Amino acid sequence: MKFTLDILIEAPLEICAKKFSITEHIIHWHRGMVMIEHLSGIPNELGAKMKLHYKIGGRNLDQIETITHKNLPHELHCSYATNALDHLQENFFKATSQNQTRWTSINECIPLNFNMRLKLWLMPRAFKKQTLLTMKDFKNYVENGTSVAHA
Repeated sequence: MKFTLDILIEAPLEICAKKFSITEHIIHWHRGMVMIEHLSGIPNELGAKMKLHYKIGGRNLDQIETITHKNLPHELHCSYATNALDHLQENFFKATSQNQTRWTSINECIPLNFNMRLKLWLMPRAFKKQTLLTMKDFKNYVENGTSVAHA
């Protein structure tokens, strides 16, 4: 399943890209994040791998993030792997004015088992909705300093 989302952020490109790319900031706009574990590579650089630990709805979820392309402040692409799903995400940032940034996120979800294939087929909006929620949380964090770390 492929989908594209975008959002307009009321902040300069450089600020958006910096907050997006620094590992310590992720917890402020990823709901349910419990911990980040560095696995390999130079943190925040091409090829770096991190294990992201979440607790969502009483369930634990772990995913491996790999930075697959980095051209900041304009682009940052990552892959996210779980046992059931590979999620490829290409993030593009473009200044639309001096104090506005458009974030476009191109996503591809690849199911790795029958159950996930069925979920993607039956509930494609749920995956889009979760991605858009994360984008809105990032926008709110950048514009207002509002964190979802303990939400």
